Amino acid sequence: MSKTVETGKRNALEEFSDALKETVEKVSPSVVQVSGTRSRGQGSGVVWSSEGYIVTNSHVVGRSDEAEITFPSDNSKSYKAKIVGQDRFSDVALLKVDGVDKSKLRPVELGDSSDLSVGQFVLALANPFGQKVGATFGIITNTSVSMGGRMPWSDNVIVTDAKLNPGYSGGPLVDSSGRMIGMNAAYFANRGIAIPAKSLSETVSGLSSEGSVKRGYLGFVSDTIELPEEAAEEVKQEEGLIVLSVESGTPAKKAGLAVGDIVVKLDSKPVRNFYDLRKLLTSKVIGKPTTISVLRAEKLTDLTVTPTEATW
Repeated sequence: MSKTVETGKRNALEEFSDALKETVEKVSPSVVQVSGTRSRGQGSGVVWSSEGYIVTNSHVVGRSDEAEITFPSDNSKSYKAKIVGQDRFSDVALLKVDGVDKSKLRPVELGDSSDLSVGQFVLALANPFGQKVGATFGIITNTSVSMGGRMPWSDNVIVTDAKLNPGYSGGPLVDSSGRMIGMNAAYFANRGIAIPAKSLSETVSGLSSEGSVKRGYLGFVSDTIELPEEAAEEVKQEEGLIVLSVESGTPAKKAGLAVGDIVVKLDSKPVRNFYDLRKLLTSKVIGKPTTISVLRAEKLTDLTVTPTEATW
């Protein structure tokens, strides 16, 4: 005989379901629809502050001069938003909407993206249609990975198995308490890609004060490679960046960087992967002669390179 469930007793799945609903309800007022006036698609955004600042992906607004914002609390009306600035390298755009009732501006609660764990439960939220907020969930499969190349969102990203449907770009990735730990940017190789909240905050700070984020540029394509044992002991690191190609007329070409070189340091600081290099190519190095150390035929060689300002 089957056992009768006691009246009023709740099982673990019901409690888990309610916890999910509560988290979605908590975050939903902060998730808006974003439509660029010159972009083809629609995406999501997050209310960043009660002053009307909205963050989204740069690719959501594209080359638009302004955007339209729709709040979930009032989907019958859209608001014009000024594009304060964009950083296409990190795929972040900062918008500013004026003339909106303060009650609609519910800033998201930021979490700590530097203390994440593989297997941690996460929710991805979005509002691509300007109506009810949608959500999907999964776990973190990688807390910090550099994907290489010159594509946006390639630096130190959070990877999850949460399926991101069209329009989820620009929406928040939140932890079980509803704190934003990242901004969803893409669905790539059956994995959700999110920009960590810490990186997002740093980029937003630059966009709000300068309207852009200046970065240094060298001009070569590379991939991470494991160093030979003796070389690893000499430079005190196990990986470097092997040069696959060098663009003509670039700082790297002028410095004498060649295919097959393995970049291991910039300005005496370790370069183990693409993310290390991008971290070092700040506005401070633009126009400044800098030492780039490479392994060439297993011999450590120093070259002088002068980074220029990166353009998209």
